Amino acid sequence: MRRTEPQGLEKAKPKLQLIDFINRDPNLKRLAIICVLTFVIMGLLAPGSFLTMRNLRSMAFQFPEYGLLSIAILLAMLTGGIDLSVVGIANLSSILAALLLTRFGSELSGVGELLLILGAILVALITGLVGGALNGVLISRIGITPILATLGTMELFTGIGVVITKGTAVFGFPDRFVFIGNGTILGIPVPFLIFIVFAVIFSFLLRRTPFGFKLFMLGSNPTASQFSGIDKKEILFKTYVLTGILAACAGIVLMARTASAKADYGTSYTLQAILVAILGGTNPAGGFGTVIGVVLAVFSLQFLSSGFNHLQISNFAKDFVWGGLLLLVMAFNYIMNMRSERKKRESQLIGG
Repeated sequence: MRRTEPQGLEKAKPKLQLIDFINRDPNLKRLAIICVLTFVIMGLLAPGSFLTMRNLRSMAFQFPEYGLLSIAILLAMLTGGIDLSVVGIANLSSILAALLLTRFGSELSGVGELLLILGAILVALITGLVGGALNGVLISRIGITPILATLGTMELFTGIGVVITKGTAVFGFPDRFVFIGNGTILGIPVPFLIFIVFAVIFSFLLRRTPFGFKLFMLGSNPTASQFSGIDKKEILFKTYVLTGILAACAGIVLMARTASAKADYGTSYTLQAILVAILGGTNPAGGFGTVIGVVLAVFSLQFLSSGFNHLQISNFAKDFVWGGLLLLVMAFNYIMNMRSERKKRESQLIGG
């Protein structure tokens, strides 16, 4: 006879699994505490403006674009590399999509307009794929160091965007497209839903697929991965293709939210995405990181940024705080990792 679980227990299982997962990882546990404390402190400092439904909805519209870029940075860091070109890819993808929308948008309506929007999204995704593939070839096939390869392509993609637009913004999109960045479904902002969907997809990809296993193994022990038959070049190439596609998705959300596209949008997003990835517990040397950590870090920084705005703290101070926080987190994670490694060695010696 089949054993059935009580209905309430079945609903509680995913939540319990998530809590158990966070409790097993000290980095995630600390980050969850930081996230809650940041929200509480900002709520206490600015209760009349921070703790409002309007502000919560506003935050849900703001962070998804650099949240997607942060997942892209996570993927690159898992291999021991980095992708500095994500903002350049995002802007170039949005510019090409914007040019298509503005060229034919006024001439179409109904089904034709919907097909045009789908075509523009496809153009953006293909641009991201090609940009990511270029990074993948430079890094995996030619052997250029990731930071140098993506620094060069960042300037390349930004330069192409400036040449195409002559440095001006492209605007005038159909309302259906703008809905992607400014609309709601059942009261929930569409950009937030897009971010959650991608977070779930990439969490599954990293934790439940052979590609994710190979990616972690490549980042944690390149020599062992080589002897185990993992094709390093193939994994690196696929990883940077994925970072390019994620960057293009971020570009779509950004251009839809601002109803415009420009070559220099989101200039601070690269630093924010790197900060989010590291704050989320990602090891810059490769081999360790989680999407859940990135999500918690995104929430924490968004609470901090929104709180600063309500407290009327200048943007210069925010950049200073983010840079200082990045250094502190890296130093703290390094110290904790060294302490953990020392405890492991001591336990091995005692056991031996």
